[in-house]
Amino acid sequence: MHLDEPSWWYREAGGGAARILEPVAAVYGWVARLRYYQRRAHKARLPVICVGNFTAGGTGKTPLAIYLCEKLKAAGHEPVVLTRGYGGRLKGPYWVNAESDRARDVGDEALLLARVAPTLVARNRRLGAEAIERGPYGATVIVMDDGLQNPTLVKDLTLAVVDGRRGIGNGRIIPAGPLRAALDMQLELTDGVIVNEPAGRPGEVADWLRHRFAGPVLRASTIAAADLAWLRDARVLAWAGIAAPQRFFALLAELGAQVIERVTFPDHHRPSEAEAEDLLRKARAGAARLVTTEKDSARLTGETGRLAELAQQSRSVPVGFNFSDPEAERLSALIDQALSAR
Repeated sequence: MHLDEPSWWYREAGGGAARILEPVAAVYGWVARLRYYQRRAHKARLPVICVGNFTAGGTGKTPLAIYLCEKLKAAGHEPVVLTRGYGGRLKGPYWVNAESDRARDVGDEALLLARVAPTLVARNRRLGAEAIERGPYGATVIVMDDGLQNPTLVKDLTLAVVDGRRGIGNGRIIPAGPLRAALDMQLELTDGVIVNEPAGRPGEVADWLRHRFAGPVLRASTIAAADLAWLRDARVLAWAGIAAPQRFFALLAELGAQVIERVTFPDHHRPSEAEAEDLLRKARAGAARLVTTEKDSARLTGETGRLAELAQQSRSVPVGFNFSDPEAERLSALIDQALSAR
């Protein structure tokens, strides 16, 4: 099993490795703070809603960004997504074509976002905002993906997503723990926190955050975004190259799938030909259907050979963010307040 983050990041103390790396983490945190507060942020002509997280790895930023775009469109706005295109080679500014672009160029998340709203890849966020303002789309609001720690743009609303299973791990900064900067600094930059919890099973993370953050802490869950009755009692081989694959595997179990094997790769990993062949062989041997995430499926767009066969044989499971009615209303109020302030 491949892992791209240490398992001890999410132990309460972190063990000896965390203590040994603490001096390096202190330097990392100091640099992150210096980088943020010494840069002069550009104020875009359009309002900016930022989606980020406190930790390295996946928490559900992409499903939340998609949720926000859909809600903004339903309210009559024209959202455009600004993303750095993590995992892609293009620096941008570059408008993403969801039908023809490849993940190796623009990143897997950008392909998913572009299916919902016009999406621009730009490593330089200021240049990206200026490109969005020029058009060709009549944008009324920028949804900035993964930008909480980015100091180059003024944000009108910053939302941080927290994994309701893992929280902030051992509470230490990279590389001693998963935090991307000191938690107190990140909380200062945040207007609202959204805890991505298992559906129907609220945990302690939201309550813990409410004692440390003065702003709203909302609860949400990741649920299936399509009819997945075909999964019930189906024999499946599940594979995923995302930061928190256990959320995906748990969802499959909740949907009634018989998961005969779970295969994990590092986050944003594109399988090799040999790895694709191995997955295909295991599925045949186990008389199982291959199942993966939307991100992993997007990563195989336009591939050839065994990767194309893997894409054809793997069925993806679409997911979305779900809020209770009161929590959805609180989030809408935050958005309305930020946009009306402009």
